[in-house]
Amino acid sequence: MTTTVSGPGAASKREVGNRGSGWFRAFWRWHFYASFLVIPILLLLATTGLIYLFRFQIEPLLHADLMKVAQPAGLIAQPYSSQLDEVKAAMPGATVVSMTEPSGPDRSTVFSVETADGEGRDVFVDPYEGKVLGSLNPDKTLSGAAIVLHGNLMAGRVGEVVVEIAACWALVMAITGYYLFFRGRVARARRRAARAAGAVLRSRHALTGSVVGIGVLFLIVSGLPWTGFWGAKVQEIASSQGSSMWSEDHGALSNPTSTLDESLPHSHTVPWALGDTKVPRSDPNGDRRSVANVDTAVAVGDRNGLAHPMTIALPGDEEGVYSVIGYAFQNPAKERTLHVDQYGGAVVSTYGYQDYPLLAKTVAQGIALHEGRRLGALNMWLTTAFCLAVIFMCITGPTMWWRRRPKTPGAGLGAPRGRLPLKTTPALAIIVTALALFLPLFGLTLLTVLLLDRYLIRRTTPLRNYFNTTP
Repeated sequence: MTTTVSGPGAASKREVGNRGSGWFRAFWRWHFYASFLVIPILLLLATTGLIYLFRFQIEPLLHADLMKVAQPAGLIAQPYSSQLDEVKAAMPGATVVSMTEPSGPDRSTVFSVETADGEGRDVFVDPYEGKVLGSLNPDKTLSGAAIVLHGNLMAGRVGEVVVEIAACWALVMAITGYYLFFRGRVARARRRAARAAGAVLRSRHALTGSVVGIGVLFLIVSGLPWTGFWGAKVQEIASSQGSSMWSEDHGALSNPTSTLDESLPHSHTVPWALGDTKVPRSDPNGDRRSVANVDTAVAVGDRNGLAHPMTIALPGDEEGVYSVIGYAFQNPAKERTLHVDQYGGAVVSTYGYQDYPLLAKTVAQGIALHEGRRLGALNMWLTTAFCLAVIFMCITGPTMWWRRRPKTPGAGLGAPRGRLPLKTTPALAIIVTALALFLPLFGLTLLTVLLLDRYLIRRTTPLRNYFNTTP
């Protein structure tokens, strides 16, 4: 396949001879069209990612009446079991799923509950006075909405697929962007020296992209395990080989899930009893004279070296256990859960990072970096700068196109002309094919685009002119 360098009337000899320019325009064209799908999604992901990154600063400001408390002089915190009783009295018919200790002396105790109609709510309790301050649906807070948007655009399975496709094409944008950056550096310098219109913006876009591209590639790779198609398929393959991306702790009979809970390990699940998997349980037929409670579970966790604030998943039934999850927000290697008998208070089993398969350990570390928490404040501020740079890229890219777009009515989009020389460059064809096989949704959408281009756009003159496509 030959590449087109200039307008429709250019000589074919020039097309073949000017190979570098052909590659440049071909990559520019793919970069240009990928942006139509990628930029809106990437802008949304960067914005919601920023909100998620600062959720522990944002939500206490928006819900100070629930999340912040004042410590009265001379008062000490009430037992967690007493606070639990207050929650049960205030939320009749609700099932209390878990409790998370206050993250500081000025913070509330948080109880996650499931109401009678199936709604999940976080109930906030003043730990000193022991009274219920109120509750909210964590999915309907600003941060909760950002998390849902970040994952599936609030469109369920369809939204998940759209986000995954955009992530795949963001890889194309990053790869083609690096080619344009290195091959176009001389032209950009020449345009800046000539003080050409838009030269400064174009250079800033390219320079920022050269740094941001590495982060985009990492975030895409580290975010793939969450995806509904690629992630699910890889997990299926890993499970069949005796491994897993997500370490499943089979010891708990509760699900302590809250979208705002920073103490929970994101790399392993604490599910209800799983099929025929043997799970440790409390013995309701044993010695009932010593009945443990949530305070017992916290004391056991403290005695075994778990970090505060802990999250306690309450027993799901008479045979359930208290699952005590230690705080390991910044370091997944410290993730550890103790399962405590609800009657005698003995540790039935433990589960932690050292028990994860190697694949799950890798995913756990990747997630911590992805969420900006692995390296403490440094990771957080680097992630903030990255998100802001992505937003800058998403604004400057369309701005450059808008300035240079054809002003004549009916002139089309003003897309660069050029085709990837797949037939004449086997190595490139192999790379594209390998990427399509590794990312099936990318492969399917790429095939769809190529078929539309070959059998519809190039054969229809108005469409060919609009999209500036070679015949």
